[in-house]
Amino acid sequence: MSVLELREEGSIAWLTMNRPERLNALNAELVQALRDYFLGLSARSSARVVVLQGAGRAFCAGLDLKDHAAGSETRSVPEVLEQQKGIRDIMLAMRRCPQPIISLVQGAASGGGFGLALASDIRLATPDARMNAAFIRIGLSACDVGVSYFLPRMVGSSVAAEYLLTGRFMDAQRAQALGLVSRVAPLAELQAEAQALADDMLHATPLGLRLTKDALGFAVDAPSMEAVIAMEDRNQVLCTQTADFREGMQAFLDKRPPHYLGR
Repeated sequence: MSVLELREEGSIAWLTMNRPERLNALNAELVQALRDYFLGLSARSSARVVVLQGAGRAFCAGLDLKDHAAGSETRSVPEVLEQQKGIRDIMLAMRRCPQPIISLVQGAASGGGFGLALASDIRLATPDARMNAAFIRIGLSACDVGVSYFLPRMVGSSVAAEYLLTGRFMDAQRAQALGLVSRVAPLAELQAEAQALADDMLHATPLGLRLTKDALGFAVDAPSMEAVIAMEDRNQVLCTQTADFREGMQAFLDKRPPHYLGR
């Protein structure tokens, strides 16, 4: 049984973490599978949108402490650093890949699971979803795998400090009130909403979708409005030079679905 199941339906990839008996906790095998998948995505991949979810009653409970503890006393500092980089590389790859990522957060999203949710572009949550920076509750800093980068930018510094300094759980209702998740509903409804969101994204040209994700990511750290607008200007000019742009314009005028070729 694979710890990471992939199902592609057209241009949509449904990616399921599949260790339900361990609440999809991150063991070495799952870390490697997630890392390889997201690092392997490119503009030429068959998938244009990724939906990430967990099998069973949890999204991801974070690092599998039983797996991590095995042999941990004999690991050197360089070995532990390489392990740490292996996990953080997942989040970096999620932000760098051209595909928008929709996460369906069901049940626990703790520690590394919280990081996976935050590294996604869109988060949808079930009513029982609970997210926290669990690292601080097991003798570590709460600032790990990008969480201290993403959370203050998404919910503000005071709220981020509240959850990072305490390790408290954020429930789905507060996450929605803070704008951290876009919708709270039962899982079946979230899966239908993820499908609808992905379908809408596929109305964009491949280049337009890719550059939009890029620009949203860069705009967060841009030094000025002028820098953001300069990036937007570049993106628009690039898009107008493609055959897909001409197809999109014609399809709009003809009132028909566009047929994009990625050119």
